[in-house]
Amino acid sequence: MALRPLDPAFPIDRQIAIDAGPVVLVNLFTLDKADEQQFLETWQDDAAFMKRQPGFISTQLHRALGDSPTYLNYAVWESTTAFRAAFTHSEFRAKISAYPSSAVGSPHLFQKVAIPDICVA
Repeated sequence: MALRPLDPAFPIDRQIAIDAGPVVLVNLFTLDKADEQQFLETWQDDAAFMKRQPGFISTQLHRALGDSPTYLNYAVWESTTAFRAAFTHSEFRAKISAYPSSAVGSPHLFQKVAIPDICVA
């Protein structure tokens, strides 16, 4: 699987160097329709690995409406330190090659923002 930054000026490798928490990983995936089943099986395996890692809180995969096999995953982590340990783990890095060659992931980390009378951080 290829990784394409959501923000080329600040890719995931730069984001994981910042100490923050909690953080939300948002990862947008695009792929060929023929590779959808392989993608889902590989993602499930990855998610099971991440679920066992210290600092993991939750994850949810979403599929775009319609015929386009576009997926969005978000995962909540206690900190960038915890996410960094999992994301750079040799076992996880080896799993990336199991994704279909058409798959492109665009991972990015976010933090909640407080807006008065609307939402809390």
